[in-house]
Amino acid sequence: MFKFFALLMLCLSTTVQAQTVLHDDLPLRYLEQAPADSRDRPLVIFLHGYGSNEEDLFGLKDALPANYTYLSVRAPQTLEEGSYQWFHKQGEGAYDGVTAELADSAQLIGEFVRQALAKYHTRADRVFLVGFSQGAIMSYEVGLRHPRAVRGIAALSGKILPVLRSQLKSGKGLEPLAMFIAHGTADRRLPYSDGSEADSLLRGLGLNPQFHAYPGIGHGISDTEVEDLKNWLLSLAP
Repeated sequence: MFKFFALLMLCLSTTVQAQTVLHDDLPLRYLEQAPADSRDRPLVIFLHGYGSNEEDLFGLKDALPANYTYLSVRAPQTLEEGSYQWFHKQGEGAYDGVTAELADSAQLIGEFVRQALAKYHTRADRVFLVGFSQGAIMSYEVGLRHPRAVRGIAALSGKILPVLRSQLKSGKGLEPLAMFIAHGTADRRLPYSDGSEADSLLRGLGLNPQFHAYPGIGHGISDTEVEDLKNWLLSLAP
């Protein structure tokens, strides 16, 4: 009996370790949870916020649809050990990002997506970027510039930066891109108006974002928001 219990604990320990191993075989380092057969499965890629890391959003997978493939990536710029960013900001208040760094990180994410498609044997129309704060900004950068690269993007507490906003035009093949925008009304880091303005801008371009406002929520992710995100994912890739 003891041997069986010890073996069971070893197997459980191995499973947990397998989920938290930092992989480096793709252009960005990442954590992975994938079903035994990932072929044609939906692929969700988490993009963390400023000063955080790949572990930050990875726990969301436990409340999202089962049997999807989940990857959580680490941003390329190191602030300090365990703390990373996608780009430096410039300006205060309604800030913008350093254009070259935005482009470099977007290119890395795009290449990560392309190689992940091959590794997990799925398709671009089954891929979703889920970003928080700076990661949401990068989701906009990748999805709106390359709408055929993914099926949809979820921007949690993010914004569309001025450099991207000025370049967006209707009739650029954006319509098939599914959009989920979520923002707390009490957000002091990136104000609620950033989310509502993104929603208005995208509707003007012919998209139909699913916009969610969360009263009293600051710069964070609520349980209700995660449930709404789950339902959005299921509606697109059941």
